[in-house]
Amino acid sequence: MSLRPRSGEQVPSLTAQVARASNPGGTTAIWVRDRLDGLWCDEDFADWYPRDGRPGLSPAQLATVCVLQFLLGLSDRQAAESVRCRIDFKYAMAMELDDPGFHHSVLADFRDRLAEDGRADRLLDLALARLKEAGLVRERTTQRTDPPTYWPRCAT
Repeated sequence: MSLRPRSGEQVPSLTAQVARASNPGGTTAIWVRDRLDGLWCDEDFADWYPRDGRPGLSPAQLATVCVLQFLLGLSDRQAAESVRCRIDFKYAMAMELDDPGFHHSVLADFRDRLAEDGRADRLLDLALARLKEAGLVRERTTQRTDPPTYWPRCAT
């Protein structure tokens, strides 16, 4: 499989319109797309794939699905089904409404690639840097572990 990078992928207008109409309050997937757009792009994964061969799925989309899968507690099958059936997932991944999605085994293959050569750490570092740039994560500070003195004591 080879990578054919998709850069600056915009949500198709019909997908955005239907997602907003059907979920006026938003969903986790819509929030992820709206606030974390640009967290990854396919170029970030370029060294994971050979330059020749059959074009593969967008690794930035697969990484987004993995984040949503974790946030929503979905199995691989449930995540793949969500990509096929849920409008908010299609919105988060900038997919056309008629896109058929992918087989659930693709997620396991993607995680296998992620586990090689410290790729997961590099991807997490990249994501954290971009989250800090967006103002969504602060620098690490010292966390107190002792309980506040104003906590009421439990009556026994």
